[in-house]
Amino acid sequence: MRKTGLLVVGMIMAAGGAMAEPLLGTWRTAPDDNGNTGLIQVAPCGQQICGTLVKSFDGAGTEIASANNGKMIISETVSAGGGAYKGKVWAPDRNKTYNSRLELSGNTLKVSGCVMGICREGGNWSRVK
Repeated sequence: MRKTGLLVVGMIMAAGGAMAEPLLGTWRTAPDDNGNTGLIQVAPCGQQICGTLVKSFDGAGTEIASANNGKMIISETVSAGGGAYKGKVWAPDRNKTYNSRLELSGNTLKVSGCVMGICREGGNWSRVK
């Protein structure tokens, strides 16, 4: 009985690791129209994935105070399978929310989206370790 219990616990732990969401964590954005970048903390929000701006940096890489810190950048995002995600990304530099596609490949997240027929590449974001 004890061996069976240990086997069940081991299987549950292995399944939990296999179900870990690879998009979760902290990502550095590509520079925006003003040359600024940010750190986005990506976490579950209900059944979806969301990301909040936790730090902002100027073009020289110096941390700056931003009224956008603490605001949700990624929202309503769900996995579409194969490293692809669909959802919404708010671009503070243009104050627009884009219907977005996120493509995860290793430690790089390619971000793109469209709003009212106007599409924009959000560049490649890098995972922060």
